[in-house]
Amino acid sequence: MVDGGPSQDLGLLFQYDHSLSEQLEFVQYAERKGFEQVWQTEYRLGRDAVTPTVAYATVTEDIQVGLGVINPWTRNAALIAQTLSTMTELAGPNRVMGGLGAWWDPLASNVGIDRRRPLRAIREHVESVRSLLDGGEVSYDGEFVSLDGVSLEFEHHEEGPPLSSQVYVGATGFTMLELTGEFADGCLGNYLATPTYNERAFEALETGAERAGRSVDDVDRSQLLVCAMDEDYDDAVAAAKRFFLEYYAPRPTVSDARKVSGIEQEVVDDMMAELGGWPADEDAIEDALEVIPEELVTNITVCGTPDDCHNRVAEYVETEFCQCPVLAPITDNVPAIIDAFAEFEVE
Repeated sequence: MVDGGPSQDLGLLFQYDHSLSEQLEFVQYAERKGFEQVWQTEYRLGRDAVTPTVAYATVTEDIQVGLGVINPWTRNAALIAQTLSTMTELAGPNRVMGGLGAWWDPLASNVGIDRRRPLRAIREHVESVRSLLDGGEVSYDGEFVSLDGVSLEFEHHEEGPPLSSQVYVGATGFTMLELTGEFADGCLGNYLATPTYNERAFEALETGAERAGRSVDDVDRSQLLVCAMDEDYDDAVAAAKRFFLEYYAPRPTVSDARKVSGIEQEVVDDMMAELGGWPADEDAIEDALEVIPEELVTNITVCGTPDDCHNRVAEYVETEFCQCPVLAPITDNVPAIIDAFAEFEVE
């Protein structure tokens, strides 16, 4: 089935830049080329993650499929566990990666969600979901999760319990990374960060794992990398700048990853001043793009020619935090990106 693939584990992440029918074809192609993972994000309110991820599992055989990521505010712990259980029944063992993340404001507040104590909320959901997938009756008396003798039904499963679904955390801040090292099966690292950030991120994961009496090697580590690839270097950089703008415009804040990666709040403020709010018209967007330095986006994305992108991914893989780079294509040439990494190796 696999045409031959890279020696390095690789993944893809999809948002909603292409039709679902196109994405299904891309996922099938990526599997044939030896990619190990595919993730679907819930970016803004474009698409939910569950529906496409289930579709990916139905048209492929072996590639791991991941929710990258869903939030615990609009789905309770029992429903999340039920969803992962059903996905595992359909996809088969060792394929489903259930990513949970803390969501973001102002989107959450705009739909009536109070994201108080997100670290605590994530911890309670990961612990309780993992317990439900492991089988047996689960009682959990938390601030955000309350379960009283709850259990999943496994009669329809060929495997389990325990189910082989992995519960990941979409972690960015160092405190969340420490908690991820303590209690999660895996970490889905965020994009728009540098290899320098990765070094600090790995230390945080390791600290959390040691605190829980386990090894950091027990935590699977995938990392999202924005990928803008084009034979024309300038076109690739322009695409990376636009993504940076569209990512920050609805939420102009600077987290741990942004600070360590050298993203100055002043740059974000200047960009927002030119933009004049979001959504914006094309003229305002073009003005805002002009104030984003080229070196900023080349430091926090995988962008440029195919050779540039290879070299950049290699820098991330050299850090212990990035076991499996997950490319998030933002240019339209997804098959070309897959082809460019089909024989990717890190020396």
